[in-house]
Amino acid sequence: MISGSAPGTQALLGGSTHFAQTDGTALIAAISQGADLVLIAAAVNKFPFSLVTQKNIRQPTDLIGKKVGIVAFGGAHELSMALALKEWNIPRQSVTLLAGGPSTNRLIALSKGALDATLLAPPDTGEASRMGMHIFSNLSDLKTAAFPINVIATRRSFLEKNREVVKRFLQAYSEGLYQFITNKEKALAISNQRLKLKNSALVEEAYQFYGPIFSFPPRVSYDGLRVVLESLAQRTSGSKFETNVDKYVDERLLDELEREGVFKNINGKG
Repeated sequence: MISGSAPGTQALLGGSTHFAQTDGTALIAAISQGADLVLIAAAVNKFPFSLVTQKNIRQPTDLIGKKVGIVAFGGAHELSMALALKEWNIPRQSVTLLAGGPSTNRLIALSKGALDATLLAPPDTGEASRMGMHIFSNLSDLKTAAFPINVIATRRSFLEKNREVVKRFLQAYSEGLYQFITNKEKALAISNQRLKLKNSALVEEAYQFYGPIFSFPPRVSYDGLRVVLESLAQRTSGSKFETNVDKYVDERLLDELEREGVFKNINGKG
């Protein structure tokens, strides 16, 4: 287990791993700077978290002057909040974003009043609700919610030299993803085993939240990719920035699997 998109990207670049499953932001930023990486699939193309607030925050204007906790700057949390505030017509500078680290730390800070709001995902959202917090908005419902939050990447050089290995990996990954989406009993059993939560209701809540937002086949949303590219281009104002999506994504093996009927066979329609 490698926590965070930056360490995951570094491990991939260094050859410690052959594939990375992580937030697309760090990967896309690295590719834009010449890294030998490429996105080959995506399991989730929407922001998979909610804005959780103190009970007195009931409408977007209530966020003005408030402190909102995010994991860190430069990633999906910061970008999703910027897009949400824009959609709600709230000036970005009217809200203070604070890097609060892991969700557990931010939930504690929220419960003690050190934060007015924070971004959380299940099972933390369920716990926050039981603590009396308000689930203000699911950011997956934003009009600009498309975002490559959970992608699969590899090194381009590895892809070119090991196409069959990568193809078999993508087929197995797709089969597992489909099983998670459609086989609730199996998905809950695996989630209980991996998350090691004593409260099965929290696992059920997480499944109900994540199940509908998974992508199958696991293709990268080009709309979401453009959101990241536009954000990175704004940060690198004055320097040349490659915005051609083909520089970042290679789905030729997914195309092959689709032509061969693999996805139809997986879902029983072959």
